[in-house]
Amino acid sequence: MGSIPKNLHAGAVLGAPGVKEKRVTTISKNGVTEFMLSMISKKEETKEPFYVLDLGEVTALMDKWTLTLPMVRPFYAVKCNPDPALLGSLAALGSNFDCASRAEIESVLSLGVSPNRIIYANPCKQESHIKYAASVGVNLTTFDSKEELEKIRKWHSKCALLIRIKAPDDSGARCPLGTKYGALPEEVTPLLQAAQTARLDVVGVSFHIGSGATHSRAYQGAIASAKSVFEAAGRLGMPRMKILNIGGGFTAGSQFDEAATAIKSALQAYFTSEPGLTVISEPGRFFAESAFTLATTIIGKRVRGDLREYWINDGIYGSMNCILYDHATITCTPLACNSNRANPTCKGLRTYSSTVFGPTCDALDTVLTGHQLPELQVNDWLVFPNMGAYTAAAGSSFNGFNTAAIFTHLASSNMN
Repeated sequence: MGSIPKNLHAGAVLGAPGVKEKRVTTISKNGVTEFMLSMISKKEETKEPFYVLDLGEVTALMDKWTLTLPMVRPFYAVKCNPDPALLGSLAALGSNFDCASRAEIESVLSLGVSPNRIIYANPCKQESHIKYAASVGVNLTTFDSKEELEKIRKWHSKCALLIRIKAPDDSGARCPLGTKYGALPEEVTPLLQAAQTARLDVVGVSFHIGSGATHSRAYQGAIASAKSVFEAAGRLGMPRMKILNIGGGFTAGSQFDEAATAIKSALQAYFTSEPGLTVISEPGRFFAESAFTLATTIIGKRVRGDLREYWINDGIYGSMNCILYDHATITCTPLACNSNRANPTCKGLRTYSSTVFGPTCDALDTVLTGHQLPELQVNDWLVFPNMGAYTAAAGSSFNGFNTAAIFTHLASSNMN
């Protein structure tokens, strides 16, 4: 994977494209709150929402991946969060990239990343995007239909291919993908034969057990299915496959440790007899989710008995679209910078059942209900941790609230 010695992490990340052009503030390990307080004090006039990206957290996550799954090369899923500083940091730390469109490929190449570090991992691609991939030398992609093979034969016949199969079990995923992508078992051999006929080079197998997977046992069945595809290719007299793409679905924390154990066990069970095998993966939220924290301003308030209702300047049509589309559970903490400067975190104060609304004029734009918060006032702030995965990337500008305009401040904790 080309990972970097720990003592060089800071220099590599701080000098990375997407980072080196910007100011990076050094903070303590748990210093995001203090950093946000300092940023808020400088935003007294505008009070616009903002993100903090902790590059030290990104570095720690890469260390965790390298230590726990050293045999698996990560290809970060750009769709999860395409922030240039995040992409540049990951590139400097040795990550490769999973792109799904021309624009994503362009954003990664613009950082100086070699095209051989990109997999075009969209099983159904627009023809003009295939032509672009061919023109810039992105030479690895996925497919799961004969129609896709025909497009590739026509526009990028030298591209190496991974056959995307449907994982046997994606029931434990926050966002299952099997209804949209993946060849069924009975479709595998006809697809391999079609690739043979088209003289296309199928070099391996790809699967995805679903985004935000919670059942690590799903990897066992999917890796077993992939092995059967390797064997089917052998029976057809095809060149030996050499790449296994185990997809994404990883979440940092104990679930990652469980998934890693299941993956290593399955690889040992099914792939010890595959010399020269390269195992790759497409983690997204693993690297992005916990690295970003969002700060929002309270722009409105209403009291109804013991209920407190607050309006903030980001919501369901912005960063919190993850509640609808990613089935995320979010939380927040107060920063009473305006009403309680002596105790902005409101430690020890009475809390009330509170509803938090987003800024648009749609009742669907409800961020939290029944959340315990202290008494807050207009121009205080709410801070949302773990807001890096499928948040700003999928936000809109509905009602004139432009998610893309939310600024990201860079901080660096605990990098040495």
